[in-house]
Amino acid sequence: MTRTRSLFGGVIVLYFIIALEVLIMISPFAAFFYATFNPVLLWLAQWPATRWLAAFFLPHMVLPPGLFLKTIRVAGSVLFVGGTAIFLVCAGQVYFHKFLHRGPALGGLYRWVRHPQYLALGAAGLGLAILWPRFLTIVLWVVMLGLYYLLARDEERRMVNQFGDEYRRYMAGTGMFIPRGLERSVDGLPFLRSRALRPLLGFVLFAALTVGGAFALRSYTVARLPLWSQGRVTAMAILPADLIMLEHRMPALLEIPEVRSRLDQIAGPVLVYLIPPQYVMQGMIADTGPQWRLYEHHQTLAMITDWIFHPFRHLQGGHMMMHHHAGDTSETSSTPGAVVRRLIFLRIDAPQSSNGPGLMLGINTVRVPQFFADVDVHNLVLLDIHSLGSGTGWGHVPTPMF
Repeated sequence: MTRTRSLFGGVIVLYFIIALEVLIMISPFAAFFYATFNPVLLWLAQWPATRWLAAFFLPHMVLPPGLFLKTIRVAGSVLFVGGTAIFLVCAGQVYFHKFLHRGPALGGLYRWVRHPQYLALGAAGLGLAILWPRFLTIVLWVVMLGLYYLLARDEERRMVNQFGDEYRRYMAGTGMFIPRGLERSVDGLPFLRSRALRPLLGFVLFAALTVGGAFALRSYTVARLPLWSQGRVTAMAILPADLIMLEHRMPALLEIPEVRSRLDQIAGPVLVYLIPPQYVMQGMIADTGPQWRLYEHHQTLAMITDWIFHPFRHLQGGHMMMHHHAGDTSETSSTPGAVVRRLIFLRIDAPQSSNGPGLMLGINTVRVPQFFADVDVHNLVLLDIHSLGSGTGWGHVPTPMF
C-alpha cells in the first residue's frame, strides 16, 4: 500500500506542477520546464482526439467580458488562496494532535467533514484550474479528486484500526467531504443507490459535468469576446472598451499602405489582436521583442503576486507599463490626443474554409504570427511595423487564444 500511496502522491504533485505552469513560464526555469513539458503539449496538439487538452476554456489574455466571467476569475484567486490557507490550518491541527498524543483531530473543520484537508486541496486545485485554464489542467484536477477519494478511504481504514469505535462513531455522524445531511441527500439519488457502484458512477458523472462545463464556459467566452470581423479579417480587442475603436477605426487602419501591403501577402483568414503597446502578456501572442519574454526578466515574484491578488491589473495598468524603454517610438506619439495601439497580425490555418470568428478561435486552428504594426489610431499614423517569426515568446508552446 505504501507503493500505491507514493504513486498517488506523485500524480497529485504532477497535477500541481502542470497547474502552476503559468508561474513557471514567467520564471528563469521556464526553459528547463518546457524542455520536458512542451513535447507532451505538442504531442497532444497534433492529434484531433487530444488537441482540446492543450487548449484553454476561460479568458486569460483578454479582460473577461461580463460580470459572470470576471466573477469566475476572481473566484479562482479566492479558491486558490483560501484552499491553501485551510489546508495549512488543518495540517497544523492534525500534527498538533499527533505530537501531543491527543488522538484523532475531530474538532474545528473536522467537526463538519472527515477530510477537510483533501477538500481544501481540491478547492485550491480548482482555483489553479481557473487561473491557468487549460483543459488538461481541469482533467487532471478531476483525476486528482478521484485519487483523494481513494487516499481518504485508505486513511479511514487505518484510523478505524487505530482508534476503533471512537472513529466509527465519528464516521457515522460526519460526512466524508460534504456535511452529513447533504451527503445523505446525494446518496439517495436513484443511480447512486448501489453501494458497490456508487463511487465509480459518482466519479464518472462528476468528470462528465466538469469537462462538459469547461466546454460550455469556452463557448460562452468565445460568444462574448470583443470581436470585429470583415471579410477574411477578424480582430480582437484585449480591452473590451477598445471594441468601439475596432468598429470605427479598424477598416481605415487596414488601409494604411504599409499595413495593406503586408496584409495582401497573407493567404487565408487573418486574426488581429488590438493591444496597448505595453501589454505585458503579448509574448503569448507572438514574439514581439525580448522585453516581452517574461522568463528573461527578474520580476517573477511581483507578477505572481499581482496575478493572484490583482487579477486584472496587467490589463488595467500596473505591469502593463513596467517595460517602458526610453526612445522606443512604438510606445508614444508626439501628436496631441494620440491613442497608440499595437496590431498583431496572425495567419489562421484551419481545417475548414470559413472565415468566421468561431473558426478563428476554434480548438483546431493554428495561429502563425506574421507582423505587428504600432499605430496612432485617431490620426491613422503608422509609428512602427515589424515582421514576426512563427513562434511566440515561448517558442511553439501552445498558448491561450483569448
